[in-house]
Amino acid sequence: MGREERVLGIIETARAKQGKFRDSQITMSHGAGGKATQSLIEGLLVPAFDNERQGELADAGAVDANGTGLAITADSFVVNPLRFPGGSIGDLAVNGTVNDLAVSGAKPLALTLSLILEEGLA
Repeated sequence: MGREERVLGIIETARAKQGKFRDSQITMSHGAGGKATQSLIEGLLVPAFDNERQGELADAGAVDANGTGLAITADSFVVNPLRFPGGSIGDLAVNGTVNDLAVSGAKPLALTLSLILEEGLA
């Protein structure tokens, strides 16, 4: 079986699983970290990844790379207003990512970058 067939099989398997996500559309509450976020993750994302380690829903994803365990995480933040007194979106993003690795018991070696750019941002 080729790679494409394997990926299509995984997608079909995920579609066949009955998840808990029943909302008709994504709302801002799905990104707020509460029950709506949990419903989104458990109902749509977990069934799509048939991987025991990813299904643990830890702060960092664990993968095996040639016998070496790696923890990977990325955080994205949206703030309003974009500029806020005493705050730094950069500090928040770096510290949030490093914190996720730390609580997973991992040693930070590199940093991922995840951007959420609004249309019309100048």
